[in-house]
Amino acid sequence: MASDIILETRGLTKEFKGFVAVSKVDLQVRRGTIHALIGPNGAGKTTFFNLLTKFLIPTAGTIAYNGVDITTEKPAQIARRGVIRSFQISAVFPHLTVLENVRIGLQRKLGNSFHFWKSESGLASLDQEAMSLLEMVDLGAFAASVTVELPYGRKRALELATTLALNPELMLLDEPTQGMGHEDVDRVTQLIKKVAANRTVLMVEHNMNVVAGICDTITVLQRGSVLAQGSYAEVSKNPQVMEAYMGTADGELEGAH
Repeated sequence: MASDIILETRGLTKEFKGFVAVSKVDLQVRRGTIHALIGPNGAGKTTFFNLLTKFLIPTAGTIAYNGVDITTEKPAQIARRGVIRSFQISAVFPHLTVLENVRIGLQRKLGNSFHFWKSESGLASLDQEAMSLLEMVDLGAFAASVTVELPYGRKRALELATTLALNPELMLLDEPTQGMGHEDVDRVTQLIKKVAANRTVLMVEHNMNVVAGICDTITVLQRGSVLAQGSYAEVSKNPQVMEAYMGTADGELEGAH
């Protein structure tokens, strides 16, 4: 059913002075699922994300969100619709506390994001909601910590909490486990699964164990075009996908054991 599709692109294309970074991509993201966008370096994944969040204007094609054509909308309009992107590089205020970071996210949602001079008592009403978001991502014990002192994996968990503070309907996660050790990867993977319980997630991810573990649907990009799409079981057995990742058509995807 069409109502099951929260995001759809048709023929989405982006050219840079003759170089085609994204080429005629047709993508459908089903509501309430975790959908991964994977592919070798240079496949066009980040460019595709930039098109979705309107940091780039498409050369051709359309983007529909909840059945509404949003191709020409501005980044702020997209965010107001509930499409929130969490960036590849941790986007938090390093010298504020963990709680204060989430509170700022809640302020943005209320439309008074620049009222940093508001009295502490005026902001205290947001503390309870901020704490519940921190508990959701296992950061309750770190609420008073200065963010710069957090280990890297915990900073990414905080970024998830600040993204959740904006009440996203569709979360776009750009390489959420990049640069992490195994323990942090496992923790953040479980957090993504947890926060996706009542929303939709579209994620760019290079770690095949993460993709195999939590994603319902996987779209593989190569040289800006869709190479394959389906469940992990389907995609991992696709000879073209194996060749793109491994340079060979035998064996499974690297790291996907």
